[in-house]
Amino acid sequence: MLVRGTDTRIFRTSSMGWRVAVVLAAVMALTMLLAVTPGTADAQVRAEERARQADSTMLAGRALPEKVVQALVAVEDSRFYSHPGIDGRGAGRAVLGFLNGDGDAGGSTLNQQLAKHLYTGGRSEYLDKLVQVVVALKMDVRYDKDQILRMYLDTVDFGPGYRGVVDASRGYFGVDPEDLDWSRAALLAGLLQAPSLYDPRVNPGLALDRRNHVLDRLVATGVLGEAQADAYKQLPVGLG
Repeated sequence: MLVRGTDTRIFRTSSMGWRVAVVLAAVMALTMLLAVTPGTADAQVRAEERARQADSTMLAGRALPEKVVQALVAVEDSRFYSHPGIDGRGAGRAVLGFLNGDGDAGGSTLNQQLAKHLYTGGRSEYLDKLVQVVVALKMDVRYDKDQILRMYLDTVDFGPGYRGVVDASRGYFGVDPEDLDWSRAALLAGLLQAPSLYDPRVNPGLALDRRNHVLDRLVATGVLGEAQADAYKQLPVGLG
């Protein structure tokens, strides 16, 4: 007959064995995915081709528009500068959402969104999402954060007829993106979740609600003070 202490040791050993097995399986799966998913040496070439397809203006030779970048990071991927291409917290929420039957529960970083556009044709099927995760990791190894932001801002759709931040800023407001104030930068960043829904020309009320949410995120991430954000919330859409 086994004593209680022996039972406990057997349970702990068994539990440890399962944990090791799970870790090894995850490492093997990641190794396989790294081998079979695309490399990212051609990411910038793909970004240029995507911009050419839409006949859009790229940021080449220009500084990143700082206000747009900060608004984008605040609302889309607040841990962008600290994660390795994927966000563990967001990925956990996405897994829980998937298990609960919500196939699009969020969790995509800017890297993953860029991988979606450049490497999986904009698709969001489960296998595509796996590819996006691995490609996102690869891009974070090969490119610095500013390069990833530049490719993202050059290739993402801001609404009907506007691919890339330069054309979107000029099209909506009549100015270059580096000249936007916080209100307009927040509005542009807010468009990306659903460009047609938040189109300020079609749904100005929804566009302002979304802009105000982005301004709140800028407060939450310490970029703006509450008084500053409140002042910008009073401004109209301000289309050019």
